[in-house]
Amino acid sequence: MTTSVTPKQTEWTPDADGERVLLISGEEIANFEAQKERFRAGDFEETAFMRFRLRQGVYGQRQPDRQMVRIKAPFGGLTARQLEVLGEVCEKYAPLKKGHLTTRENVQIHHVPLDETPDLMRMIGDVGLTTREACGNTVRNVVAHPTAGVSKDEVFDVSPYAAAYARYFLRHPTTQNMPRKSKTAFSGSEKDEAMTPFHDMGFIARERDGKRGFKIVVGGGLSIMPQMAETLNEFVPVEDFIRHAEAALRIFNRQDEERKNLMRARIKYTIKRLGIEKFREMVDEELKGDWANKEIDLDTLLFIEDEEADAPAPPSNPTAEPTDDTDYNLWKASSVEEQRQDGFNVVYVRVERGDIYAEQWQPLADIAREYAGGRARIDQQQNIVFRWVRTASLYDVYLALKEIGMATSGRETIRDIVTCPGTDSCKLGITSSMGLNKALGEKLDTLDVSDPLVSKIHIKASGCPNSCGQHHVANIGFHGAVMKGGGGQVPAYELFIAGESTDGPVRVGNRVRARVPAKRAGEALEMIIDHYKANRNEGEEFNKFVDRVGTKPYEDMFGPWKAEIGPLDREHINTYMDWGKTVLYKLERGEGECAV
Repeated sequence: MTTSVTPKQTEWTPDADGERVLLISGEEIANFEAQKERFRAGDFEETAFMRFRLRQGVYGQRQPDRQMVRIKAPFGGLTARQLEVLGEVCEKYAPLKKGHLTTRENVQIHHVPLDETPDLMRMIGDVGLTTREACGNTVRNVVAHPTAGVSKDEVFDVSPYAAAYARYFLRHPTTQNMPRKSKTAFSGSEKDEAMTPFHDMGFIARERDGKRGFKIVVGGGLSIMPQMAETLNEFVPVEDFIRHAEAALRIFNRQDEERKNLMRARIKYTIKRLGIEKFREMVDEELKGDWANKEIDLDTLLFIEDEEADAPAPPSNPTAEPTDDTDYNLWKASSVEEQRQDGFNVVYVRVERGDIYAEQWQPLADIAREYAGGRARIDQQQNIVFRWVRTASLYDVYLALKEIGMATSGRETIRDIVTCPGTDSCKLGITSSMGLNKALGEKLDTLDVSDPLVSKIHIKASGCPNSCGQHHVANIGFHGAVMKGGGGQVPAYELFIAGESTDGPVRVGNRVRARVPAKRAGEALEMIIDHYKANRNEGEEFNKFVDRVGTKPYEDMFGPWKAEIGPLDREHINTYMDWGKTVLYKLERGEGECAV
């Protein structure tokens, strides 16, 4: 419970011109500021304040009195004005002058002093962005594939429905303190590019007899025990999908068994314990309750924008596309896809390590305004995506991105490495996954990865087993771990190989039962690539190759490395330090706030 306190800035109300998907509450932010002052005064118990703070999207870092502020972008959507303000936020509130794109299509601002968080919330609130329920045991940010509405494969555009779902469950009494969080994804077709099988709830667009609806899946997730979602309903008409979701979440919210152990409290454990048939029966019974008779005004909840009407007109004087610009041709091949709408394209902007610096946000906003109808999206690979780009404007977009160092080719290739923040900020981090990302990139710069089958390998890394970097579903995945050497603790990684998230049915990779010292991770990557190239069959893709040979070759490669760590002396001291660090490694994990 939070005691009512006279807030400091009750006069602030969000700019009505900035209103977008989610309702912004000035009173709510003022109350957060007041409760923060109570906490400072010692009148708000720390754990209780933590739960309250998390519902406002403010997450404690490993650095004392520094917060990660998580900003939601429903279905990954952002406007040009929002891009501008995110740059202003990075300049004003982020000591490292950058924002981090996440695999959940959020934007995270790190190292923010607690006392500055209310003003940050007001700043983004004026352009229709909120942190509310970006953390905590709530319905988190709702994701969708960035091509929703322009994809050649989709049954229908799921963006309005993803927004309706996000709107309905924001501040919903059932979802304020569930046993654990609930992550949701929407896919526009059976191709399922939003990875619904690894979400607590997933919705896949279908059509029957000319009627729109969704296949609903439930109980998926990654983290320390990856589990594929199971089918709850093969088809639910769109007018009923929120009601079915609410029934499932109501049942989950009542599961006292899951509340006993917060490390095993996601809905996937409910499904595993009860079985999908029993859970489906419980949902059917729940739908007979009086609550289910209330009207859900879907038309009001839907967020509909006519993006095609806002699409840019043909450019009057575009820069001619060259035929001899190798860098441009490489960029275009990996970064541009044709839309369903003739003459328009989707342009993916590869964002190194998911980090966008303060000075880059404004140029991105300018590109959105001039070439993409004033909008952009975030994808689950931590990239920015522009839609509605005219074919004649592609070279101008490339030149504008090149000016800010963001015209890098290799999107969705072995060079496009997905990474969580790791020990740079996270209390649960074991290793510096961001440092690993940089090191692996530098290693790849020394290798020939032009082979098409090698180039399409995907690498993902997490600083701990919890899979915020989605390492379980990478072709080559790393997660932070520790090894013991003669001189003490050594930062290390566990490997998962032959997972999949983008180029076929999603699946969890196979664990390699041999840890790799962090400073030898690049060497391990090179050995994996060389072994694959030397032993594959003609045209055999990496996952098929691993299916054939298993994990033993890699365990034989890396198993002996533990004995080679060596003592803590001049020759081996580098092994005892993590990437980007100049001090000896020591495992320091705080109490995480994911399960509070």
